[in-house]
Amino acid sequence: MKEGDTGFCGARICLSDRTVPSGYGRITSIALDPIEKKPLNRFFSGSRILSVGSYGCNLRCPFCQNNEISWGDEVQDFAVTSEIFTPEELVSVAEKQKKNGNIGIAFTYNEPLICYEYVRDTAKLAHSRGLKNVIVSNGTAELSVLDEIGPYIDAMNIDLKCFDAETYSKVLGGSLKMTMEFISEAVKISHVELTCLIVPGINDSVDMMREMTDWIASLKDANGCVTGKDIPLHVSRFFPCFHMTDRSATPVSSVYELADIAREKLKYVYTGNC
Repeated sequence: MKEGDTGFCGARICLSDRTVPSGYGRITSIALDPIEKKPLNRFFSGSRILSVGSYGCNLRCPFCQNNEISWGDEVQDFAVTSEIFTPEELVSVAEKQKKNGNIGIAFTYNEPLICYEYVRDTAKLAHSRGLKNVIVSNGTAELSVLDEIGPYIDAMNIDLKCFDAETYSKVLGGSLKMTMEFISEAVKISHVELTCLIVPGINDSVDMMREMTDWIASLKDANGCVTGKDIPLHVSRFFPCFHMTDRSATPVSSVYELADIAREKLKYVYTGNC
């Protein structure tokens, strides 16, 4: 990449010695959502949270459900057309929504960690005002990013899209190892729930689910105690979309079967989109 070029994620610019966010404060989506929609089923259940998204992503999932703001030719339009909210302005909006049941801010819709500086600055201010902060992420980030945002994040939902390194690399454009490392550290500092979208032919095998949940169950807390069995897992149904319309929706029976497999090791397993 040349200096001044936009990176793969579509939201960071290359300088000589670092990258900087091009979308700092750019908001494409904002809504007051039920917390369960993140999904977070064991964090302030029944509450609402102000959900905000920007643009860009560092993965290339062909089944992306938010592709309009995550990746594609149209994403760069948001660099100039989306509205800018300073951290102070966004926190002010969140505070005004307390009367409607809002508990804080969820950084979601696109991949929030590609502009972690904005997440960090906004979340720090939100915490000082007594608001909760939530991240909905693919977990594809260096641990130094987690160090930056971690002190201000109360809960995360992280996508664990499959449990095969080759699929992560060749189909999604990511790294299973990086995601596993991110999750392993995140559970030590925050409430974490995981989501796996079950896509036929990608991650719908019983063996893969067993391998994945064996690993989740082995995760340790900050004191070194094995507490992974208490990490909630959301097993969700795929519907054809974006670049993956070559297969049918996941059979409901498959989702339920894989959820039952997950329950062999995990205490809290939820099904979605069924």
